[in-house]
Amino acid sequence: MNTLALSDEILLKIDKPARYIGNELNMVKKNPKDVDIRFAMCFPDVYEIGMSHLGIQILYDMFNKRDDVYCVRVYSRWPDLHKFMKEKNIPLFALESQEPVKNFDFLGITIQYEMCYTNILQILDLSQIAMLSSERKEDDPIVIGGGPCSYNPEPIADFFDLFYIGEGEISYTELFTLYKQCRKEKVSRKEFLRRAASIPGIYVPSMYEVAYKEDGTIASFTPKYEEVPATVKKQIQMDMSHSVYPEKPVVPFIKATQDRVVLEIQRGCIRGCRFCQAGMIYRPVREKDVEVLKHYAYEMLKNTGHEEISLSSLSTSDYRELEDLINYLIEHHGKEHVNISLPSLRVDAFSLEVMGKVQDIKKSSLTFAPEAGSQRLRNVINKGLTEEVILQGAKLAFEGGWTRVKLYFMLGIPFETEEDIRGIAELCNKIAAEFYDTVPKEKRNGRVQIVASTSFFIPKPFTPFQWAPQCRKEDFLNKAYLTRTAIMSQLNQKSIKYNWHEADASVMEGILARGDRKVNQVILRAYEKGCFYDAWGEYYKHDVWLENFEECGVDPDFYTVRERSEDEIFPWDFIDCGVTKAFLLREWKRAAEAVVTPNCRMQCQGCGAARFGTGVCFDKHTGVTEIQTETEENGNEGTD
Repeated sequence: MNTLALSDEILLKIDKPARYIGNELNMVKKNPKDVDIRFAMCFPDVYEIGMSHLGIQILYDMFNKRDDVYCVRVYSRWPDLHKFMKEKNIPLFALESQEPVKNFDFLGITIQYEMCYTNILQILDLSQIAMLSSERKEDDPIVIGGGPCSYNPEPIADFFDLFYIGEGEISYTELFTLYKQCRKEKVSRKEFLRRAASIPGIYVPSMYEVAYKEDGTIASFTPKYEEVPATVKKQIQMDMSHSVYPEKPVVPFIKATQDRVVLEIQRGCIRGCRFCQAGMIYRPVREKDVEVLKHYAYEMLKNTGHEEISLSSLSTSDYRELEDLINYLIEHHGKEHVNISLPSLRVDAFSLEVMGKVQDIKKSSLTFAPEAGSQRLRNVINKGLTEEVILQGAKLAFEGGWTRVKLYFMLGIPFETEEDIRGIAELCNKIAAEFYDTVPKEKRNGRVQIVASTSFFIPKPFTPFQWAPQCRKEDFLNKAYLTRTAIMSQLNQKSIKYNWHEADASVMEGILARGDRKVNQVILRAYEKGCFYDAWGEYYKHDVWLENFEECGVDPDFYTVRERSEDEIFPWDFIDCGVTKAFLLREWKRAAEAVVTPNCRMQCQGCGAARFGTGVCFDKHTGVTEIQTETEENGNEGTD
């Protein structure tokens, strides 16, 4: 074991010191002197959350399978250790080697959530790396950003040397080859970045110029050099069945948020919910072969000792070989008392049948996500669920022995009315009534429990709602109050519990989600004033953030309550995510009319993802010829 970077004295004074000592089961150990590239992979949040992130697990495994790369892990420091490290001038260190991050060649930071932006600055600050890319020295690590938030990198563009747009399995080989070549030629940091900008999927902010109109919107976004592409195209893994995947994931010393084996069964989603960014940026749908999944399930359970396996997907019940996979897991691992977790199931008979197979006699709660209370509003968001289907799903659940149902809704959806909000309460009441109509009195074990939770809608880039205004704080709170009042007036109110999110953080998330480069200075000032761990309610300082906007002369309302015009240039328009802007605009107009768009397996809508030549657009069940013909008949633009 390496000498620890922290003394025993410090370790004994901080919460959960196991977060920082490394040496976990399946941790990769290499001699740094035997490799060409040292890569520090960072998740900008606490260890327990970072250790649950599948993307880092995949890249960690992929990089370390190379002889020329040593990939190590880095996580945010909890405030207690942050204080010690600042006071004692201890540089941020990697778990595997316990060496300072500033000595590495690359620092890769995955960005999953906008409210972690100040944690990125904490990482740079504790690493003793200049927070602004423009101020970094020649021997500083190349700082890379990736993950879903990199699809609008502009609010944090000043802090990164480059961004990787898309799925990490594709372009890193070319990037590493270029880095080794540039080091051999002893070219400057700037020259390396200039050359890197030509690699597919790589965005180098310093190689682009932004001009603004008088009204604050973008006038132009152009590359500084001829060889730098005007558009950055996302990278995707075409063949999921033969892509790299960890058979020996690292097992944490302490309980992680997702303390289980994670089996990724597919990427993408066919559903087309208009509020969902992931459903757009991860298109097209690509499934893994079921036999491959069986192999990985066996190996990962054997190599970790975990007692639970989770099937990861945006829409698990849409995986066509789900029944076969579930039957295999029950048959081969059920006797080992391995629990099977199935998130993201739809409300239908098949899903409930599957749930019934994997849960004990003592049923836990079931989770439904209608998202909206009325049928009209579910059509607006293209949820594709009717009230009849929801109630039938609830009936089947109650017949199967479930007595606790969690329901997730959003408030502040575009085109929402008071009637739609009251619909949340009415739907909850109908589900409770369904229980009492379905389960005979003599078989009831107390009341049914309906837990309704509402989050506040936040428009995201690369969704049809990227043009939509976001509600103000007071509007969000009024909507939550109306929901609560409506629930209290229902006949079955005693069976319904209501929870809602805080509005302040939702407003800030909306600003950061659709921000531009002017927001960088606000984020930097926020960190300098002590803001980090903003994703954690107890540490979020809303008043400080608002104060920073005022001091920087940046209007937060510009990014939230303003409705965008159809021809506005967005900060993220230079990224080609596969789904065309024309398609998203078409869906925005269909939302205004509450018109439902069929899912990808029912009918191709010409979103543009067919250009990748893989996934549901080209699968053997549908056939590319049929899709092309259908698209042409519909006159859909934006297809290849």
